[in-house]
Amino acid sequence: MAKSAPDEEAGKIDKGSLEGKGLVDANIEAGRWLFTQSCDFLRGATSIENLPPPGAPEIAFAGRSNVGKSSLVNALTGRKTLARTSNTPGRTQELNFFVLGPAAHPALTLVDLPGYGYARETKARVALWTELVMSYLRGRVELRRVLVLIDARHGLKENDHEVMKLLDEAAVSYQIVLTKTDKLKPSEVAPRIEEVRMGVRRHVAAHPRVIATSSVGGEGIAELRAEIAALADLKSIGYKPQAV
Repeated sequence: MAKSAPDEEAGKIDKGSLEGKGLVDANIEAGRWLFTQSCDFLRGATSIENLPPPGAPEIAFAGRSNVGKSSLVNALTGRKTLARTSNTPGRTQELNFFVLGPAAHPALTLVDLPGYGYARETKARVALWTELVMSYLRGRVELRRVLVLIDARHGLKENDHEVMKLLDEAAVSYQIVLTKTDKLKPSEVAPRIEEVRMGVRRHVAAHPRVIATSSVGGEGIAELRAEIAALADLKSIGYKPQAV
């Protein structure tokens, strides 16, 4: 029997996912459809002055420098080289913008934020990260949600709580996404989800649902696509929900 292509595998519903059970087929289909659209790099910004003009709704990806952020963006879009990956954590030091849909009028913009918390970073670099990212988060009307990525192997760390506290203070809605669940034993995934869920309860701006993903195996990708599609302007690019 021929194996399915990676994109097809990533789009399948993970029937065993604890976080997928609350999503209906229509949500999954909307997410699948959205991420079949063209996805192109728009620009990288190293200062607030370099940000693209206001436009489509935006979803930002934040996380520690080695959390697998670029790999997740590539898995969502089904493109292996859309977001740059590196063996050197912390290499990306700019806000990278990608548009989903027609370039003139996209349905959504994905924003890859610089990684935080890398041990080799100086205090000056950390301060620059905080200033750039927080200026963007506080002033971007189009921003619908920040996806805070957490390595499933390690769970929440102190610098994750520090970033979530900044997001709380900025009144920015955010959601936790676990990455690299393929590195855990199957029996370890549910306890880690619950542990993280309990850990974010004290953060007022955190979305209650935690989504567990693997960029390697495709687990959770369909659910995350569905969550993101619910925040996009699908009608503007011709999406028509299927009758259920």
